[in-house]
Amino acid sequence: MTGNADMKAGAAVPILRSFSEAEARDFYLRYLGFEVVFEHRFAPDLPLYMSVKRGDCELHLSEHHGDAAPGSAVRIEVADIEAFHAEITERGHKRLRPGIQHQSWGASEVMLNDPFGNRIIFWESKD
Repeated sequence: MTGNADMKAGAAVPILRSFSEAEARDFYLRYLGFEVVFEHRFAPDLPLYMSVKRGDCELHLSEHHGDAAPGSAVRIEVADIEAFHAEITERGHKRLRPGIQHQSWGASEVMLNDPFGNRIIFWESKD
């Protein structure tokens, strides 16, 4: 099977499971510096589905059962891992004090677990 050469695939948008709107806002907006693109609820007392974005990276966070499983992992490329690390270190998080890991394959990474068990790996290639 061959693909259509004219079809351009866009960026993937991961859906990550969340369980607390307050914790999601603190982690993704305050700590990581993402901004809200949209929020949706079918009714005021129903689960939140929210899109957040930082630069070209967009993530969807869902409190809906079945949208995603806790424990997912996402890799997000950044242009300057040291600057990113300094930024989140300055903001601080009560549960996190990540360092920068320099991998043998040439990447430098900051690995975080969000409050819902999802792993977020920010990385920069050192090639």
